[in-house]
Amino acid sequence: MTTVTPTVSTTAPPDTADYAARARTRLRWTHWLIGAVLFLVAVQLVRFLVFNKAFEWDVVGQYLFEPAVLRGLGTTLLLAVAAMVVGLLLGTTIAACRLSAFAPLRWAGTAYVTVFRSIPPLVQLIFWFNLGYLLPRISLGVPFGPEFVSWSSNDLITPVTAAVLGLGLNEAAYLAEIVRAGLIGVDAGQRDAARSLGYTGWQTFSRVVLPQAMRTIIPPTGSQFITVLKGTSLVSVIAMADLLYSVQTIYGQTYQVVPLLVVACAWYLLVVSVFSLGQQRLEKHFARGEKR
Repeated sequence: MTTVTPTVSTTAPPDTADYAARARTRLRWTHWLIGAVLFLVAVQLVRFLVFNKAFEWDVVGQYLFEPAVLRGLGTTLLLAVAAMVVGLLLGTTIAACRLSAFAPLRWAGTAYVTVFRSIPPLVQLIFWFNLGYLLPRISLGVPFGPEFVSWSSNDLITPVTAAVLGLGLNEAAYLAEIVRAGLIGVDAGQRDAARSLGYTGWQTFSRVVLPQAMRTIIPPTGSQFITVLKGTSLVSVIAMADLLYSVQTIYGQTYQVVPLLVVACAWYLLVVSVFSLGQQRLEKHFARGEKR
């Protein structure tokens, strides 16, 4: 009895090869077309920026390093850093509460995140600035008992305090979710392996879990810093002399609205670009040994 062994051809049909070649050709022409369109858009944009006299670039250069503008820029940076520090510390604590096995802590963390993510930051800023209306005095003491010390809310809640509270507490709600997502994204087997090597709970967290979680935490945290940096422009409603408020004060006197707004945009763009470079270096540091 003869056994017939089927033969398998390893050569692709000619029509398949021709189709693949034609597909690559069409893709290449598509790239050329997209590149040409982008080039034309870039040329039009540069032409609009350079030859449109309404921008008044001489005025932009005049006020770019104006002392009042630089002071406003410094205030913006300080507010952004302070709000992120408050947000990171409180957000990490809230993330730990949401991951806790103790139900009341989970409920408290969930309630905080829900409330502060639901209320717009501008409303929170105005609320904290007017806290004295609801709470004339802020005191420390025994609950339902004697007070040890108290302060006037109007003296304690200054525009700076209101800005840091409004921005920082709002950021904490978002950063809590970012930190929580990074921690639960680490495979449980990593923790088991660390325990099998004799690591303590803290060593497992600090040497195994956290370095891997940072790969997930850093990119959205950087985006949140950029968001809070731009969000500092909201503090102008409570008379904080940030970057936007400073240029508003100047163009309120000179009526040169567009050039002063360009000054503000230029500084925002520069700061965000520098921070983005630092964020990229930090991401590369925590991504060592990982294949992309």
